[in-house]
Amino acid sequence: MRNCCFIGLGYIGLPSALLFAEAGFNVLGVDINEEVIDNLNSGKSHINEPCINQLLIKNLRGKNLKVSNKPDFSDIFFITVPTPVINIKGKKEPDLKFVFSAVDSIIPFLEKGNSIILESTSPVGTTKKIFELILKKTGFKNDEVFLAYCPERVLPGNILYELKNNERIIGGINKKSSLKVRNIYKSICVSEIRITDARTAELVKIVENSYRDVNIAFSNELSILADELGINVYELISFTNNHPRVNILKPGCGVGGHCIAVDPWFLISKFPDHSNIMRLARDLNNNKTKWVINKIENFLKNNIEYKNSKIGIFGITYKQNVNDLRESPALYIANYFYNKYSVYLCEPNLKEYKNLKLFSVEDTLKKSDILVFLVGHKEFVDIKTKNKKTFDFCGILENE
Repeated sequence: MRNCCFIGLGYIGLPSALLFAEAGFNVLGVDINEEVIDNLNSGKSHINEPCINQLLIKNLRGKNLKVSNKPDFSDIFFITVPTPVINIKGKKEPDLKFVFSAVDSIIPFLEKGNSIILESTSPVGTTKKIFELILKKTGFKNDEVFLAYCPERVLPGNILYELKNNERIIGGINKKSSLKVRNIYKSICVSEIRITDARTAELVKIVENSYRDVNIAFSNELSILADELGINVYELISFTNNHPRVNILKPGCGVGGHCIAVDPWFLISKFPDHSNIMRLARDLNNNKTKWVINKIENFLKNNIEYKNSKIGIFGITYKQNVNDLRESPALYIANYFYNKYSVYLCEPNLKEYKNLKLFSVEDTLKKSDILVFLVGHKEFVDIKTKNKKTFDFCGILENE
């Protein structure tokens, strides 16, 4: 039975650790957040995903999984920590401090023959830098340790299924690393596992999310044009998508999440003269959020009878049917109005959130004069707006 150690127990690290524990590995999950560690040891996941708590309790009891704030010796090390984007002198740059901190934390426990797998989204060339750092600090030779980059491809709300069933890309620092790491993933993946070099694999991850950002930017821009023309954008897109080679995505109030709103900057920051479409898409998607705010505020200013209205806001997570708030444009909008107007917030996927008071669907409908739908949660599908002034920025009411 092989041992593996996961550094970072977030939305990717924890589900992946549980799948390897299910496959019979001895798994050590490591996180620097003591609250996360305490909750996990109590059988409580901080991630709201189907079956997560059941698998957590099962593998803790079965001794296949342990969680700690410190790594230990292992056969396989996974680095699954975040790679945020930060502002540096007015420019958005990827921040790799968590990745290199994770690498530093495992170096004292590395032994010849170990495999290290980087899953964190990273700029092209990061895997090579990590390899050079490991060789320098351990004194190992090129063929005495194995390293590969393997980007995740998951949809929040269905992570466990997608980790097992989506194709994977293995980008080894050399061919031996690719083959060795591919065999590791065969333990949990039922889909095809493709091999390439580390640089290509790193770029694949960034390109996938940049492509989606550009597509969403088109739909968001289309929604603004349709609004100017007095046309229902959701009906427009439905008809347009009847064309056999057209598939326009549904617009929203912006773009959020830990990937699509972040990853394009990994290329934009390094190649500003060759990433014009990606930069424009980022600006368009950010501006859609501002457009939503302006749309509501202009209505309030131009309709005196609604001056002191109570506003009901439905949805503050970054996408439907999840409790994930990372980079959420809906949360940004909610915070803006919460601090300026009388607002009732409804978010069925959260029990509480910081200083924001949350209300049920029924109470929000009853207490509000204006209804604003930002995220298309399933709980909102059958809502009847009872002739109240309604703003639908996610298409949840299109069939009402």
